[in-house]
Amino acid sequence: MKESGEMYLETILILSREKGSVRAIDIAESMGYSKPSISRALGKLKEDDCISVDKNGLITFKDKGRKIAEKIYERHQVLSDLLIKIGVDRKTALDDACKIEHDISDKTFDAIKKHIKESHK
Repeated sequence: MKESGEMYLETILILSREKGSVRAIDIAESMGYSKPSISRALGKLKEDDCISVDKNGLITFKDKGRKIAEKIYERHQVLSDLLIKIGVDRKTALDDACKIEHDISDKTFDAIKKHIKESHK
């Protein structure tokens, strides 16, 4: 999946945790994108079997989409926390974590989590 799809899924996850339910307008407001851009992205996520949208416009995850969203969100949390702990200012850490989270391999991310876990023993 492309980085943009991952960003949409992560945004849906965050908004669903904050608001309980998510509609396209919520995503547009959160991400600062136009409604047509959001509609195209949501259409692609539906095609990819990541989300469903009911007759009221409520967006829910399918298993595949939730798994991807939670994976990206975990990466964001772990990486931003790590960067802050090593002295990077919060804004830069959050911005950089957002860039890294989409490109880092599972193997490297697992090694980072293992290192963090072992260093806190």
